Amino acid sequence: MDGDGADAGVAAHYGDPLREQRLAETGTGITDRSHREVIRVGGEDRLSWLHSLTTQHLTALAPHTWTQALVLSPHGHVEHHLTLVDDGTATYAHVEPGTADALLAFLDSMRFMLRVDPARMDDLAVLTVGGEDVLVRRDAIEDEWDKRVAGGATPLGMWGYEALRVAARVPRLGFETDHRTIPHEVGWLATAVHLDKGCYRGQETVARVHNLGRPPRRLVLLHLDGSPDRLPAHGAPVTQEGVPVGFVGTSARHHELGPIALALVKRTTPDGVALDADGVAAQALSEAEQPV
Repeated sequence: MDGDGADAGVAAHYGDPLREQRLAETGTGITDRSHREVIRVGGEDRLSWLHSLTTQHLTALAPHTWTQALVLSPHGHVEHHLTLVDDGTATYAHVEPGTADALLAFLDSMRFMLRVDPARMDDLAVLTVGGEDVLVRRDAIEDEWDKRVAGGATPLGMWGYEALRVAARVPRLGFETDHRTIPHEVGWLATAVHLDKGCYRGQETVARVHNLGRPPRRLVLLHLDGSPDRLPAHGAPVTQEGVPVGFVGTSARHHELGPIALALVKRTTPDGVALDADGVAAQALSEAEQPV
């Protein structure tokens, strides 16, 4: 079955999404994420240039080591999220569907006289195998897939992939973020921001909020009431006693945890309090908690 929305064009599941999740948790899952867009940055100055434009420390990035980086607005709001790797001759990054052109427009505007050459790579696609990303040529996806499955990989559709992501409290650009999101709110300080690197756009906001320790919102995992036969819609309001406190990011059905969702809510929203997520009773769990 094909996915929909931002995940249209790849498989939602291969017949049994809950079983797929269970098997994938052993580290054998393979997910077709070929709807993601890939860019390439060549040129001798590529790593120092990307280092100066993003939140990540990239000047000493070792070849074939995957990392994450953000492009922020001047006010520190997240504009782009990149998952990237350098092969020693060029840097490759995959981004959310529909965002590559805007990212390339920004990169082109910042080239100046540097030896860099950013471009889309529509002939490359992303497979995620055992949690690790692999870039393959689009005309070789089927062969690579068959080889991996023959070697013991378990097909995992996007429904299952997203359920495991939600349970792990991992944010996704455009799902758990809006135009006001700063990295601290969704946990990207730990994975996509280097706090000790030099100047980049939006750094003042990152440093100020980090030092104060009081981001206005926070990402929470919601335990949802399983009685309704539906999941809260993306972007739907989350309320506490009728008062809006945030919005729903991604909802999913987890093979062990049942119906769950990520939500971005006001920092002052207590853990354990009764919430309403798009008409579905919910409870925000602390970092140490899991649904029972």
